[in-house]
Amino acid sequence: MPDTPKRTVFYVSDGTGITAETLGHSLLAQFPEFDYDEVRAPFIDAPEKASDLVERIERVKRRTGVRPIVFSTLVQPNVVAVLHRADAHIVDLFGTFLGPLERELGMPSTHAVGRFHGILDNRSYQRRIEAINFALSHDDGIVQDGTLDDADIILIGVSRSGKTPTSLYLAMQYAVKAANYPLIPEDFERKALPAPLKPHRAKLFGLTISPERLARIREERRPNSVYASLENCRKEVEEALALMRREGIPWIDSTTKSIEEIAAVIMQHLQKMQKYADL
Repeated sequence: MPDTPKRTVFYVSDGTGITAETLGHSLLAQFPEFDYDEVRAPFIDAPEKASDLVERIERVKRRTGVRPIVFSTLVQPNVVAVLHRADAHIVDLFGTFLGPLERELGMPSTHAVGRFHGILDNRSYQRRIEAINFALSHDDGIVQDGTLDDADIILIGVSRSGKTPTSLYLAMQYAVKAANYPLIPEDFERKALPAPLKPHRAKLFGLTISPERLARIREERRPNSVYASLENCRKEVEEALALMRREGIPWIDSTTKSIEEIAAVIMQHLQKMQKYADL
């Protein structure tokens, strides 16, 4: 494959930009050798802001010599029109799909900024906020008496195996109350689950990771430490897997999977467990 220049990718939205970024990541994941820098441009909700952004995009184009790529979820026609003046490859989510939907449904769209069914449903929005607060207050083994009773799932695994970002993603996307609890060498010596987890065995779900990947992640956090050494990482991963197998805890290898993929597997597990609970 010939060398390709590094590109700049903009995620542009009149709201927070989460949808634009999710779309961009999903599409760019199909090009694993593509190298790029990311720029987030949320709350572009007026022509003046769009004009400033176009100037920024043009500066990047002049500096790098290649057109930036823009993932946009702008909906206001006058703001969209300004953005399209930029010399960039623009992937316009709403521009691509709203027109065909209008024709199919026989009605015009509102072109309203930030109009999502999930946000309009105040109860759904509130559940997500509660789940986010729960994840933050039950991160990395933080346990208060009785609070794990409210958890929908408890993620376990060695330190830096992806528990915290997965917990927050589950909360933000699915309103799942996810706690996470690290497995440490003392747990392996006892060959038993930590005491706070034992009453909640049915809620446990494990994350594992390759020792090599774990060592690279830990090396960034604590360079040249025993904690980050490959030998220690290999031992911890083996011990954690042995513990999960002994306890009959389902688990997934996070080494090559995105948070979205990990969360999808966990949601399937939760749906299965709920199905059994309803029998």
